[in-house]
Amino acid sequence: MVVKIGLLGLGTVGTGTAQILLDPSGRNPLLKDITIHRVGVRSPDKPRSVQFPPEVITSDLKAIVNDPDIDIVVELLGGLEPARSLILQAIAQKKHVVTANKAVIARYGDEIYNSANQAGVYVLLEAAVGGGIPIIKPLKQSLGANRITQIIGIINGTTNYILSEMTTAGADFSDVLAEAQRLGYAEADPTADVDGLDAADKIAILASLGFGGRVQREDVYCEGIRQVSAADIAYADKLGFVIKLLAIAKGSGGQESQTLELRVHPTLVPKDHPLASINGVYNAILVAGDPLGQVMFYGPGAGSGPTASAVVSDIMNIVAILKSSGQTPTLDPLLSCVHQHFCQITPIEGIKSRFYARFLTGDLPGVIGHLGMSFGNHQVSLESVVQIGFQGELAEIVVVTHNVGEGNFRAALAEIRTLEAIKSIPSILRVL
Repeated sequence: MVVKIGLLGLGTVGTGTAQILLDPSGRNPLLKDITIHRVGVRSPDKPRSVQFPPEVITSDLKAIVNDPDIDIVVELLGGLEPARSLILQAIAQKKHVVTANKAVIARYGDEIYNSANQAGVYVLLEAAVGGGIPIIKPLKQSLGANRITQIIGIINGTTNYILSEMTTAGADFSDVLAEAQRLGYAEADPTADVDGLDAADKIAILASLGFGGRVQREDVYCEGIRQVSAADIAYADKLGFVIKLLAIAKGSGGQESQTLELRVHPTLVPKDHPLASINGVYNAILVAGDPLGQVMFYGPGAGSGPTASAVVSDIMNIVAILKSSGQTPTLDPLLSCVHQHFCQITPIEGIKSRFYARFLTGDLPGVIGHLGMSFGNHQVSLESVVQIGFQGELAEIVVVTHNVGEGNFRAALAEIRTLEAIKSIPSILRVL
């Protein structure tokens, strides 16, 4: 039995996927039963590192998802449209789908999975989160016996590279971003990465799988790293922390009444924490559950080879099922998405956290006392208050709080901003 693939997109990941499928020697024997039947691209005449006969390449993407000979559509276009429409059309034609598109799944997963379940086909997305790191299938299968309590990860390689370089070189954000763009680690428009949007897409997917309920992407609280300065990284180091962009999902309650914290933001991470040592473009995802405890998944989070590895893994999963149960298999609930209810999300104002804040103040007597009084007025307990030094004529004061409610902390800051001595609050970051 030969399984025919329709490949949508022949960019970085599409090329890596094609290279694996065209060179099965020494790999899993299942690969010899897979053939790339059609390839959809925007510019058929563009020179590429993988070659196909002219009749295989087409710019008519709809023709691929409607081709009756194709068994699996592999969507590697990225973006929301036409990816969403093509995935839904493939499902309507009762074709299985493999995708690396975290944005379309995070925003339209509900619609896509409803359609897939009704059509009796699989939509697999191992490559959508963590590049080559196996995390989707472990959450669905290997860890399925656990009651997941939290998923915390570094799941954007671009921001992790930038923060790592800022830490080692003592450089400012803008300088490191420019270097990351020159090296190809950051896009010309880096918004999705540096503003945390990419990580928010991914944690929405992981939370949905880990906590057994659907998640609306707009419910993920999101902050990026643009406001993180070299000064903050230096002060964090003195306090025993490194700064990472973390994606956090924490759950409470049973699966049918799940309440989640969902957030992405730069975070001070203690140096002895497992995520503190993850540097460069690497990703790591820490999953905690009962009875397992903690397990961490680590590896390259992007790139042609790692992401293509995950794409082909999904293709092989579907091929194995087709070979064992025929063209219309009964959906395996451990591979498909069957939950129907939406998780309740705790608003950011209701979340408790530790905070780091940096203040620039006039060099006046009693400033620290006034800060302490304003925090106390709103039940914010302080772990440390340190006057670091001076910026010109302004004193620089760093505060780290104990665990406090976000609403209380923000109310205290509003009062502090009215104090005559407070000139600005350049940084406010959370502490893990």
